[in-house]
Amino acid sequence: MSRFVRSLEGFIFASRWLQAPLYLGLIVAQSVYVYQFMVELSHLVAQAGRLSDTDIMLMVLGLIDVVMIANLLIMVIIGGYETFVSRLDLESHPDQPEWLSHVNAGVLKIKLATAIVGISSIHLLKTFINADNLPDRMMMWQVIIHLVFVASAFVLAWTDRLMNSTVSMGKTAH
Repeated sequence: MSRFVRSLEGFIFASRWLQAPLYLGLIVAQSVYVYQFMVELSHLVAQAGRLSDTDIMLMVLGLIDVVMIANLLIMVIIGGYETFVSRLDLESHPDQPEWLSHVNAGVLKIKLATAIVGISSIHLLKTFINADNLPDRMMMWQVIIHLVFVASAFVLAWTDRLMNSTVSMGKTAH
């Protein structure tokens, strides 16, 4: 192999580090969600005695929504960095997430899809609780969009399973 080709391949492989600032940016975005969570929590606590059960439930669902989005960010930051940039040396770390030991692009895709379905479910629940104040057309579109997310998650999981069974069959055939 020529020296030029080896240098080109090394440069292409090193380009994966261009994603590192993107993951750092997502950490900053997560900080914004932590701030938003604390603001919403302080509003809930300050107004607790004056709110109806429905208002409390809507505010708590808002907090859950923020937490689920933060979880999604963690999966993208840690899983994406581990999968596409560089391995994290966490084998001996007591807090290593269980899912990180078997993360790959397929697993990450399915985890992200199911997290998006969960977030969409929270939004839909908030919509149903507040249905009296929302137009039917808006609720209809939220249900349709949610069902598209659910169908997409199933298709991703099915495709991943199909691809993994094809790879497994190919390994046993040799």
